[in-house]
Amino acid sequence: MADPFTVAAPAGARIRDRLRLGSADVKVLTLLGEHLGHHARVDLAGRVRIGRVAVKDNRRAERKRALTKVSSSRWAGAITRASEDQYQLSLRCLFDERAFLRRAIVKIRQRSAVPCGQRVAGVRGYRDRAERAQKQYRLRALTARLAEVEARIEAGHPAIVVGGRRLVKTRHHLGDAGLTEPEWRERWDAARMFLTADGESGAPHGNYTITVDPADGTVTIVLPEPLRHLANTPRGRYRLACTVTFNHRGEEWVDRVTASQAVRYDITHDPVRGRWYLDASWSTPKTVQPTPVELAATGARLLAVDLTPTTSPCASWTHTATRSACRSRCPSA
Repeated sequence: MADPFTVAAPAGARIRDRLRLGSADVKVLTLLGEHLGHHARVDLAGRVRIGRVAVKDNRRAERKRALTKVSSSRWAGAITRASEDQYQLSLRCLFDERAFLRRAIVKIRQRSAVPCGQRVAGVRGYRDRAERAQKQYRLRALTARLAEVEARIEAGHPAIVVGGRRLVKTRHHLGDAGLTEPEWRERWDAARMFLTADGESGAPHGNYTITVDPADGTVTIVLPEPLRHLANTPRGRYRLACTVTFNHRGEEWVDRVTASQAVRYDITHDPVRGRWYLDASWSTPKTVQPTPVELAATGARLLAVDLTPTTSPCASWTHTATRSACRSRCPSA
């Protein structure tokens, strides 16, 4: 068992407030999100086609110039950054899935090699021939999945569904989900909008694309060139009729925007509740965490999590300073 360690503090902060929009604001944000979402999906598809290459060869500058013509330089930067992040995340998921499949295949083969109902060299065979036969079927399915995953890794083309694979599958089972086609379409369109603006140190209030004035909470958004005719303020900006007030960690947010430090904003739509939200996020300074021994010496109540590897994702916890008082036991493959 490895020595206990202290979990690192969060590397950033994220707060949220509701946007109480009028019909005009909803129309503009919907048009903006759909316009940017379309070009974000096109850029992501282009990034996937490029495949696994060095950072200098991902053609981000070329893609950003093409996006700038239909949006703005800052919107294009946010889109290309999001595409790269999504691509790298999808690759990591493929690597994790490959590792899981390999472990499962090895485990099934080890247990299949042992006679049913027996144990050899610490490896337990399956209960009976019926269970063993079912595991053989599963072994073939896992082997086929592994071959597909390895082919995707080799080609550098992960499968990415903008909006979520679960929501795509729900489209074919609307009755089971209790949804009508218009309700599903509303959720699908909301999930595929792109309304993310990266923060920029030195920009007004930490973000030039989406700006929130700490004095009165007004929100202004830079519109892309094709939508500049919708602007209601100078320099192609649109001001929302509502205001925002961040309550949680609001003072910390005010300190950042007052000093023009970078703050990222995300506008999201929840069609289930019929609400719009504005999220603000920023990175926090890294701090050196005290060791478990130092924490225990303070006498404070502590939460310990058992990270013992198992065949299924589970963990037990209790209020102790060293290790959990109980351990979960998960069935093997």
